Amino acid sequence: QVQLVESGGGLVQAGGSLRLACAVSRRTFSNYVMGWFRQAPGMEREFVASIILSASSTYTADSVKGRFTISRDNAKNTVYLQMNSLKPDDTAIYYCAAVEFRGGIRVTSSAAYDYWGQGTQVTVSS
Repeated sequence: QVQLVESGGGLVQAGGSLRLACAVSRRTFSNYVMGWFRQAPGMEREFVASIILSASSTYTADSVKGRFTISRDNAKNTVYLQMNSLKPDDTAIYYCAAVEFRGGIRVTSSAAYDYWGQGTQVTVSS
């Protein structure tokens, strides 16, 4: 069983920054595709960013491109989401997700991921 624990959420003013972290309890962490998703009240869960294996491939949603950066530290079994220039529209619960790497994974789809964290609230005030 893989456990994911997010941290780093909070309240920030528009234009500010936060860094989310997701600690993964799995020795073979480097074999996993990691993703960040978010869900605002009354909205469907949406893809934010993903990172594959040794971080040679990253994907970022158009809505956050240029503002959010995903990274991973395989030695610490942790994936990060650096969020800059935050907007009120970024307010949501942010979830970390993981799936063991295999070919053909649709990394932007929440259905592709097997493991999820509990989520961390990010609130951006105007």
